[in-house]
Amino acid sequence: MSQSSKPQPAGAAAPSVPTSADVARLAGVSRATVSYVLNNAEAVRISEPTRRKVREAAEELGYVPHAAARSLRAGHTRIVLLPTSHIPIGPLYSRFLNELQWALRRLDYTVVQYGSLGLSGDQAARAWAELRPVAVISLGEITLSPRNVATLKRAGARAVITLGPRTVAGAHALLMDQTEVGARAAAHLAERGRRRMGVVVPEEEGLELFSAPRLEGARTVAAATGVHVEPLPMNYTEVSAERLAARWPALGLDAVFAYNDEYAMLLMRALQDAGLRVPEDVAVVGADDLLIGRLLRPRLSTVQLEMPTGDSLAELVDRVVREPAEPQEHHDLMAARLVHRESS
Repeated sequence: MSQSSKPQPAGAAAPSVPTSADVARLAGVSRATVSYVLNNAEAVRISEPTRRKVREAAEELGYVPHAAARSLRAGHTRIVLLPTSHIPIGPLYSRFLNELQWALRRLDYTVVQYGSLGLSGDQAARAWAELRPVAVISLGEITLSPRNVATLKRAGARAVITLGPRTVAGAHALLMDQTEVGARAAAHLAERGRRRMGVVVPEEEGLELFSAPRLEGARTVAAATGVHVEPLPMNYTEVSAERLAARWPALGLDAVFAYNDEYAMLLMRALQDAGLRVPEDVAVVGADDLLIGRLLRPRLSTVQLEMPTGDSLAELVDRVVREPAEPQEHHDLMAARLVHRESS
């Protein structure tokens, strides 16, 4: 056994934890300067050579600021709590969430993803509050009540922001009207002369938050244009798509709006394998405008969604954290546009 790998004697002291005073001594600056540099304080002007010296000293010593002590000085944490998704999210939402996390990090926030699967609104609010986040961004999968928002604010959350189709008293709301997605698809298919339309409704648990209003939007337009709408439950599997395609002649449908591009591509391939022509026999429309949909033959018609940027949401979080007394804001974020390609 080498000298370095020998076990420490039972009474040996643990290595001392480096402090900001150690960093200050090594860098030849005051502890206040160390605090300003490592906390990215913008109100104090410190030269770049001094900043570099402090960072190099901290790295050499292995020093990291104490989050709890920093929170006590500031009166709040820098934690933004983002509940993890309970459902499969497509590339569009995944990209948005990645942008949001990068933007919050640039603003010196720590993003904590919290696994909240199976929690009710009351349970989730209490669990999130234990971490004392300065902001909570709820994606709408857990239904928060005004009481839940109040619980989070009592625990120090300066901003509670919900994304989804509905508002919650006390929270800032970023509204995403999913009915518009289904309405755009149905209007396009009706304009193309299709009279019997299927709407793919995912059977995966949790997706009804998005799929139900999309079906509602399609039904509203269909009722106004005399088009028949048939909900079509389908799993995101080849077997489920093949079973649905095998039933197509009996269904007598001449068009389909799938929940999103991924479901649309899966079903379109199954329809073609069953001998049906797209768009001659069945017109197909998806949603999200994924790149892969443009590479198919025929190219996939889709509903393009204009999502907010991660930067814009991060800036809203930062502004509300700094000015928590502002009245709750409601922003309508999502616009939908039909992109006509060869599949319809």
